[in-house]
Amino acid sequence: MSLMTEQLVTITATVNGDQVTMHVPAHRTLLEALRDLMGLTGTKSCCTEGECGACTVLLNGLTACSCLVLAAEVDGAEIVTIEGLAALDLQENFVAKGAVQCGFCTPGQIVSAHALLAQNPNPSEQDIREHMSGNLCRCGSYKRIIEAIQTTAEGRRNA
Repeated sequence: MSLMTEQLVTITATVNGDQVTMHVPAHRTLLEALRDLMGLTGTKSCCTEGECGACTVLLNGLTACSCLVLAAEVDGAEIVTIEGLAALDLQENFVAKGAVQCGFCTPGQIVSAHALLAQNPNPSEQDIREHMSGNLCRCGSYKRIIEAIQTTAEGRRNA
């Protein structure tokens, strides 16, 4: 039995505004590349099946579960993680409204909420519920998450 050499793929992408080049095994996910190779541990690994939303990032401006995307697929892409978001008002409102109980889902929740508010600066509660439905919270802070997003949207409109 011979040992196979792991095939590396070279990718260049913009991550949080910085151009990076990585050499990753062809089978590694974007989640693994972000956490293990780049040290961006705000993107959480949980279900690894795209069911919980903890690993949500922005990929070319759209939300994506980074556990479902191969790193090799993001060559030339723009990726934004929780570390790259400048949505301080959103983060502050998550804290103020108590939407961060254990905090594990919070990065994915904030990335998703940021994407929603970029698309729809005046979302209804139903809009928020639908958009955020891919992000699970084990603590059950859904009402507080909705309130934090509504407060952020209102604050931005009144700014």
